[in-house]
Amino acid sequence: MVKNIIFFLCLAFISQAQPRISAHRGNTGIAPENTLATYKKALLLHVNFIEIDVRTSADEKLIILHDGTLNRTTTGEGPVKNQVFSELKKLSAGKGHAGFEKEKIPSLEEVCELISRWNKWHSKKTFIYVDCKEVAPKPLVEILQKYGLANESCFYGNDPFLLSLKKEFPQARLMPSLRKKEEIATKISSLQPYAFDANYLTLTPEMVQEAHSKGVQVFTDLLGPLDKVENYQNAAKMGVDLIQTDKPALVFKTLKN
Repeated sequence: MVKNIIFFLCLAFISQAQPRISAHRGNTGIAPENTLATYKKALLLHVNFIEIDVRTSADEKLIILHDGTLNRTTTGEGPVKNQVFSELKKLSAGKGHAGFEKEKIPSLEEVCELISRWNKWHSKKTFIYVDCKEVAPKPLVEILQKYGLANESCFYGNDPFLLSLKKEFPQARLMPSLRKKEEIATKISSLQPYAFDANYLTLTPEMVQEAHSKGVQVFTDLLGPLDKVENYQNAAKMGVDLIQTDKPALVFKTLKN
């Protein structure tokens, strides 16, 4: 009886709270994506999560870069996985951003150290929204555990990867993608997710309610042309639990009104 009361109180909290905010690639509009400079700016906004993209270098160091190649955001070229960490660290990750030429591709350890240090001195904690691009579960979990960030962070990836992660770290807060209501029951059965990363373009209030009725949260990306005030307001109205955005300051401002 008591467990049932607690469960329904948790559901009420999920449905009534304002959405939390994740800074997509740490973006704030002030510094280059996926750099320590932009993560520091995001922390100053007190975002709930910083989203990072984790890849593996040729010598098995975990680094943060969205693309599989270096060309777009760095001064390097070619596949990330073909370069050793020491060579990657010689590149600038501030390509196209005046004043940020000295920014380097961060390692996962550097990011975890930054966020862990921040959390020690602030009551409102920030955790990591991990986009598992190209990484093995074990070294990923080991680094997050080293800095006390594994339990509260969330993990996004394809379903087979999330299953392997769950075997390595049963407490992992999994976040599979969700495109239609019919996927909800199957994904809950196979993955026991903490949240769904729901496609905003196909998301409905009924899908949010269905996930919440099963004790699963709903996160959604509002990026590119979707990253605007009316969509923040609509997502909040639907009861979405987290908005991922490149404009966290604007989301905060919108949801306070």
